[in-house]
Amino acid sequence: MFSFDQLRGFVAVAEELHFGRAAERLSMTQPPLSRQIQKLERTVGVQLLERDRRRVSLTAAGEAFLIEARRLLTLAESAPDHARRISAGSSGTLRIGFTAASSYGPLGGLLNRLEEVLPEINIELFEMVTREQVAALLNEEVDLGLARPPFDTELFGSRVQHRERMLVAVPEGHPLARHAGPVAAEELVDVPLIMHSPTRARYFYDLVVRLVPISHQNVVHTVSQVLTMVWLVAAGRGVAFVPRSATGLGIDGVVYLEIADLPEDPVELHLLWLRESRNPAVRRALEAWPPEGAALP
Repeated sequence: MFSFDQLRGFVAVAEELHFGRAAERLSMTQPPLSRQIQKLERTVGVQLLERDRRRVSLTAAGEAFLIEARRLLTLAESAPDHARRISAGSSGTLRIGFTAASSYGPLGGLLNRLEEVLPEINIELFEMVTREQVAALLNEEVDLGLARPPFDTELFGSRVQHRERMLVAVPEGHPLARHAGPVAAEELVDVPLIMHSPTRARYFYDLVVRLVPISHQNVVHTVSQVLTMVWLVAAGRGVAFVPRSATGLGIDGVVYLEIADLPEDPVELHLLWLRESRNPAVRRALEAWPPEGAALP
């Protein structure tokens, strides 16, 4: 196998087309440089240089090898710095899981902030429900999650990244759409309801059941994605409890109403990470993404 010293010697001769000048450039004498080139040619198995007493030139094989030799030397010279930047968390890859609802909420702003602070980090995105994110974090398939609580605090670090109100989405022609002011929870008991799945959207299911006296016999559809719920509302299939960020979906035929006597901002989205994560970029991302309400560094 050839050495990097042999590659450097070859590149110097190929660029100078003169052994003496190349040796001077490398701060060595000409005989050892000539031996380096000879060893390189034996290893490669082809003649790379044409030389006689008056001139040196590249063979066709030498011209092709020069391109690869320069590339290998560039990689070798940049590798230590690249490794240091990855170790410091300023370079590398960050894989982020996110719920569908967060994509039309805070996700875009968080990614912009991360790109601003860590421009050399490559970001990969994976849409997952919270349960899938937890499994992916444990298997080290993703590094961060934007997910809904609760979490195992021994395994995961988490912090609230976003809070918002819960609204009720009703079809545009529904009698409730003409309601002046917040709707009382009691007014929603007997209306057809599009409900969150108790398995694939467990966080929203538990939140709604805890805050609103719903009647399960009025549930006409059970779905896992807020976007699907809003489309079904637009089609007149029923009403649905959704986070305020759903108003940004821009789906026609839907009216969003406040619900009386609910906590101010009950819907939470958390930044989630494995406490034993081996990716240094996670620490830098946590520094770049301050908790909700905190000033940017």
